[in-house]
Amino acid sequence: MTKPQPILLVEDDQAQNTLISAMLSAANYQVYSAFSVEDAIITLKNHADIELIFTDWKLGNLSGMDLIKYVRAQQKHIGIVVATAYGSIEHAVEAIELGADDYLSKPFQRQELLLALAKANKANQLRLANQQLSSQISEQNQLVDIIGHAPCMQKVFQRIERVSATSATVLISGESGTGKELAARALHQLSNRSKQAFIAINCGAIPENLAESELFGALKGAYTGANQDKLGKFTAANKGTIFLDEVAELSLNVQTKLLRLLQEGVVTPVGDTKEHNIDVRVLAASHKNLQQMVQDGLFREDLYYRLNVVPLHMPPLRERQEDIPRLIEHFLKRFSKQYGIEAPQLSSALLKHLLNFNWPGNVRQLSNTLEQFVLLQDEAELKENLSNTANTSQNNGLFTLPSEGLNWDEFERGCLQQALNREGGNKTQAAKLLGISYKQFLYRLEKHNLN
Repeated sequence: MTKPQPILLVEDDQAQNTLISAMLSAANYQVYSAFSVEDAIITLKNHADIELIFTDWKLGNLSGMDLIKYVRAQQKHIGIVVATAYGSIEHAVEAIELGADDYLSKPFQRQELLLALAKANKANQLRLANQQLSSQISEQNQLVDIIGHAPCMQKVFQRIERVSATSATVLISGESGTGKELAARALHQLSNRSKQAFIAINCGAIPENLAESELFGALKGAYTGANQDKLGKFTAANKGTIFLDEVAELSLNVQTKLLRLLQEGVVTPVGDTKEHNIDVRVLAASHKNLQQMVQDGLFREDLYYRLNVVPLHMPPLRERQEDIPRLIEHFLKRFSKQYGIEAPQLSSALLKHLLNFNWPGNVRQLSNTLEQFVLLQDEAELKENLSNTANTSQNNGLFTLPSEGLNWDEFERGCLQQALNREGGNKTQAAKLLGISYKQFLYRLEKHNLN
C-alpha cells in the first residue's frame, strides 16, 4: 500500500469534520483536521509536508477565501479545493481567481470529493513542474556564466540562441580565456539535446598515438594494451553534443576520420571493419588561425569548411571593457559563496586598477585573479601580480630582444612558470596561453624540471 498523502481538512462543523475525515482516511489520505482559518495556518506551519487542502467556505469570522489568500501569498505549492453550502457561480469564480484548484457544492458525493482532490493534486504537480522548468530556462538564459552587455557580446548571444536549436556544426574562435567552452556548453544546454551527454575534449591533451582510439573507439586486441573493447568519445556522446577544443592539434589521419563522421554520420573503431551510425552534434574550437593552417598544409581544407558551417567568434575582454564591472561582481559573489567567505570590498583604487588593466588572459585571467583575491584578500599582492603580467605582455605581445642578449633557457623557464602561475597550475590552459600544444608544453616542463 502506498504511503498516505497528507491533507489538511478545514471544517468548523464537528460532525461534518469527523465524517469527511473518515472518508479521506479510507481513501489513503493522512488527515490533519482544523476547525478555523487560524487553526489551519498553525497546522500548515507545523506540517510542511501537507500537499492538499479541502476547506469549507464559511469558517466563523474568516472564510476559506482568507485561507486561499494566505497559502498563495506564501507561495506554498498546495492543491486547494473549496466546498460550501452556498454554492453559486460567483463563489466558484472568486475561489478559482484567488487560487483554488476546484470547487464543490454541498451536498457532494464521495466520488465527487475524491475526483476534485485528484484534480487539485495534479494541478499542484503541474505547478511544481512549471517552477522547475522556469528555473531551468532561467539558468539556460544566463548562457552558462557567459556575461556581457557589450554590443560584441550581444551578437554572440544572438548567434548562440539562433543556432542552438539546430544540429549545425559550429566553429568557435577566440583567444585563450575568452570562454569558448562556455559558448559550447550554452549551445548544448539551449538545444533539444540538453538532456543528453555533453562531452568536452582537449585535442591537444591526447597523445597522438591514442587520439584515434580515444575519439572513435577500439576493439579488443586492436593494439598492444587493448585488453577490452574501448568506447570512443563520439559514441559516448551519441544523441548529445561533443566539443573538440583545440581541434587544430589533431593529426591529419584523425582529421580524415573526423571528416568522414561529419559527412556520413558514421564512426569506425580501431580494429573494426564496420561503420557504426551515430547522431552527435560536433562543436569545435581553436585559438589558432585555421585558415592559415590550411594554407600551410597542416589542416584539411575540406574539414575546415565542414567545421565552419557556423562561425562564432568570442571577443577578447579588452574589446568589451564595459563588461568588466559586471564580471567583477559576478566572480566575487561566485567565489565567496564557493569558499564560504564574505565577499571582500574593493577599494576605489583597486577597482580603477582592475578596470584599466588590459587582461591579456581575458575572462579566465580575471576569474583566477578574483578567486585569489577572495581567498587572500591582499590588494598589494593582486596589484603586483597584475603589474608583472603587464610587463611581460607589453607592446601587444611583441618581444624586443635586449641589446645585451638573454639566457634563452632562463627566459623559456620563466615564461612556463608565469603561464602556470597565471592559470593556477592548470597545464592545459597554460599551454593555450603560450600558444603551444599540450604535448609541447609537457616536454618543456620536463626539460626545465617544472613537473
